[in-house]
Amino acid sequence: MVYTTALLFGHGVPVPSEEESVVEMIGKYFSQLTAPGQNTSAARRGSVESCDERENNSLFADLDAGFEQERLLQQNVTRQMERLLTRAKASTLHCQVLLLPRQMTTRVGQDVVRSSADEPCGLRGASIKVYVEGKDGLTFVGSIFPDPSVTSTFELSVIFKADKDDGWPPLMHIFDTNKVLKLRPQYRLVKRKLYSSASPVIHDYN
Repeated sequence: MVYTTALLFGHGVPVPSEEESVVEMIGKYFSQLTAPGQNTSAARRGSVESCDERENNSLFADLDAGFEQERLLQQNVTRQMERLLTRAKASTLHCQVLLLPRQMTTRVGQDVVRSSADEPCGLRGASIKVYVEGKDGLTFVGSIFPDPSVTSTFELSVIFKADKDDGWPPLMHIFDTNKVLKLRPQYRLVKRKLYSSASPVIHDYN
């Protein structure tokens, strides 16, 4: 090392100090970063970030669309349930007036959605059977298929319960007691997987 230094000085070539070498190396590094050829990498990096942002927006849009579809399915199930109960008044329930607690079918629809959350197709893969439990046992009201284009993978039985009291006192002077049927706030939800040997899951709601 000493020999090389003396040789360079002997030929009039200045030898940079260690600090000057470091400064020169850092300067070259930054000049490479700002060189025109590096703009493409910076642009590419920016495009990747933009792409990630678009993917995140797309993900949120898909989630919003999924929630919206589930909400519409729930509303459809609630309406179909109300229609089944209305049609069943004269045909199977043999009553003129059917009384339900306020917002009961909406509550049932929400619980049906929650019970379907862990299924592969969610509520779309459900087959829903509606019953009313009275003095004479279970009366079948009808079936609901939220999405007929999807093969059902599980079955939900919604069991409404008739009130023990026959009718509702304020209406007794208008209708025959046997023609008024009042449903209780309590109901039962039974979930059974169609392609599994697992036992049915029973939930009682108040």
